Amino acid sequence: MKYAIIDIGSNSVRLMLWADGKTLFKRVITTRLGAGLAQSGVLSQAAMERSVSAVVQLCGEAASWWKGEAFKTRAFATAAVRRAQNGGDFVALMRARTGLETDVVSGEEEAKLAVYGALGVSDGAVLDIGGASTELCVREGGKIVVSRSLDIGAVRLYDLCKDDKDKLLAGIGEKIAPLPPCGQPLTAVGGTATTLAAVQLGLEQYDPARIQDLRLMLTDVEALTERLLSLSAAERASLKGMDPARADIIAGGALLLLEIMKKLSRAEIFISDRDNLEGYLILRGLL
Repeated sequence: MKYAIIDIGSNSVRLMLWADGKTLFKRVITTRLGAGLAQSGVLSQAAMERSVSAVVQLCGEAASWWKGEAFKTRAFATAAVRRAQNGGDFVALMRARTGLETDVVSGEEEAKLAVYGALGVSDGAVLDIGGASTELCVREGGKIVVSRSLDIGAVRLYDLCKDDKDKLLAGIGEKIAPLPPCGQPLTAVGGTATTLAAVQLGLEQYDPARIQDLRLMLTDVEALTERLLSLSAAERASLKGMDPARADIIAGGALLLLEIMKKLSRAEIFISDRDNLEGYLILRGLL
């Protein structure tokens, strides 16, 4: 079976095309669905329209890729839609404009998406820093022993703190305090982690093969974070490996990753390009 999987996140809408047991293509459109949600509690009409329009565009790209071949499309949404008071309005708009039923995943499910996507059925810990939430999922002995979703992410941090390091640290410290000890090797997924990896490598063009399983030391993440905090968004946008659409929120996301590594006493972290898009196929039994 061929699948087009669409992930509607707080920062971006992403498409994955899957066939014959492998990922064929990924595409991302930044829409900032969760912008302003931290203050208002609702999704703005403009952000909803941007995100639904992105889904329409990605559905068209999937159809063009397979040129008349049969495939199934599935769309799921995460923290922004899950937490917004008007999340149901977004689901209704998606249905009206695209004909798709949006699967709004719970926080616990979102954590599991990341671990299934990055590790398959292997043991380990996976951290997913998103736009409005951050998930930690740990599997030991083949069983999920930790599945946590925290009310903090790169877009939410930017909305509340901009690049004020003291405010960022205060907000981060409060939110990550409940994280339990973790002895498993730690893998990070999501745009914050992969962007930091791409900047560390100085990539002219994003290359999933070079990102996958890249190891970043705590000292690497610390140096990257300090560098990003010292630059303006415009200066960050010019860095090799940087997604310009992420340049404003990346410093807060990097600091969040750094503080979680410290909290979990991790001297290193591995980066995975395989993430909750692949995980969705497994969690929903589509394979």
